[in-house]
Amino acid sequence: MSKRYFGTDGIRGQVGRGALTAQAMLNLSQAAGQHFTREAALGTLAKGHLVVIGKDTRESGDMIEAALVAGFTQEGMSVIRLGVLPTPAVAMATQNLGATLGVMITASHNPFHDNGVKFFGSNGCKIDDADEISIETLMDTPTDEQALPCHVGRVSDNLSARQTYIDHIVSSCPNDTHFTKLTVVLDCANGAAVETAPQILADLGPLDMFVIGNRPDGVNINKDCGSTHIEALSAAVLRHKADVGIALDGDADRLIMVDETGQAVDGDQLLGLMGVAARDQGRLKNAGIVATVMSNLGLERYLAGEGLTLERTAVGDRHVAERMRTDGYNIGGEQSGHLLMTDHAPTGDGMLAAVHVLARLIHDGRKASEVLNVFTPVPQKLVNV
Repeated sequence: MSKRYFGTDGIRGQVGRGALTAQAMLNLSQAAGQHFTREAALGTLAKGHLVVIGKDTRESGDMIEAALVAGFTQEGMSVIRLGVLPTPAVAMATQNLGATLGVMITASHNPFHDNGVKFFGSNGCKIDDADEISIETLMDTPTDEQALPCHVGRVSDNLSARQTYIDHIVSSCPNDTHFTKLTVVLDCANGAAVETAPQILADLGPLDMFVIGNRPDGVNINKDCGSTHIEALSAAVLRHKADVGIALDGDADRLIMVDETGQAVDGDQLLGLMGVAARDQGRLKNAGIVATVMSNLGLERYLAGEGLTLERTAVGDRHVAERMRTDGYNIGGEQSGHLLMTDHAPTGDGMLAAVHVLARLIHDGRKASEVLNVFTPVPQKLVNV
């Protein structure tokens, strides 16, 4: 069955049109509330009727959040608002707070006039196709059934989830890694990680850090910055004579890096590095990693030369995560920079991956251009139809 609203990564579009109006968001949250409270009543979700909601820095986030809160509470689900927070932090909070559902309001790497919604189940993983189809069906066939007045949900705020997330990323790093050896430029894309990403690097040690893309104004998210516009990061790395640059996207679940020469290092290169590093440290499961049909053939050949396999899925980090859970892999991701380390987090996390790549760079001791570029890409062309 085809889907009308959900795409490869939630619902996304231009604000004020189609599925991104206040009314549509109200309908969406009512439908999701009906779906998940019904599933909970059947015993498949035993953690209660709680929703956690985070958002990035887009000016439309407040409007969408208000509409979602109204719909969820009307269906009897209580809401905890997390404020501006990276997508992976929302996934983590969904688990930590015992929520039935996690919601991230974001359009990822898209410009400010777009926005969207990503849903996470109680396990912190993105909901599956069956859930999305059920929600769409309920959206198209609205019901007048609502929670009784005494069962309407409550609303509260929890800003401590931010520090919990920061502490988790920092604690995941190997204890023998001394970050004083690095000069790093960090591009926060004027997005969801403007508070968390610099603090994570600061907590890791007294490294030399320069931060750009950290002045969000509601309309400059991803504008000439972040993982899809690395020119500013490349220039900053050269200007500061930095060892490496880190570029996140608007909701910080994606990572692209820049070496000391200002050249971009994409998700395929980082996947190869992470897979072999995990193998060398005895942490890699199933002697392979998971990527998508978009990943470069050079990555597959490089891994084969290291005695490792590359499992491919359909495009979308959700499909990568599903294959990893099903077949027991713990490293996976996409060429675009969605990188999953499921021993530490249930979904893609740009800063988690960045911290572990930096640790590898420090332990290796060579320049980023030598360490991060692990294979020669095969010529590749993408044609949009």
